[in-house]
Amino acid sequence: MKTEILDAVESKSLKKEIPHFEIGDIVDVHCRIKEGEKERTQIFTGTVIARKGRGVNETFMVRRMVGNEGVERIFPLHSPNVLNVRAIRSGKTRRAKLYYLRKRTGKSVRLPQRHSTHTVSK
Repeated sequence: MKTEILDAVESKSLKKEIPHFEIGDIVDVHCRIKEGEKERTQIFTGTVIARKGRGVNETFMVRRMVGNEGVERIFPLHSPNVLNVRAIRSGKTRRAKLYYLRKRTGKSVRLPQRHSTHTVSK
């Protein structure tokens, strides 16, 4: 009963079309950034290492390397500040969470490519 009421309230703030991406994919996340009165779009490119939650609370974690440092960011999937998520390259994985990539450096961070139809070809 309680979840039915919550689902009815949450359904108003859910996005209509959710882009298809999976764990291990390299994605471009287009974020809306507000700096004072100005507004711009910033692209965060990295590997999806986790997805969790459901409904409005669904989030995904993207990891990328900047210099020699790993940067991870958690994005709410249904946030109005996340404008678009584009899957660029699909990675072959056998796990739901790729936290083991945190210990890796260099070329060992790359996942083998899986040929998939949901990625954007450049």
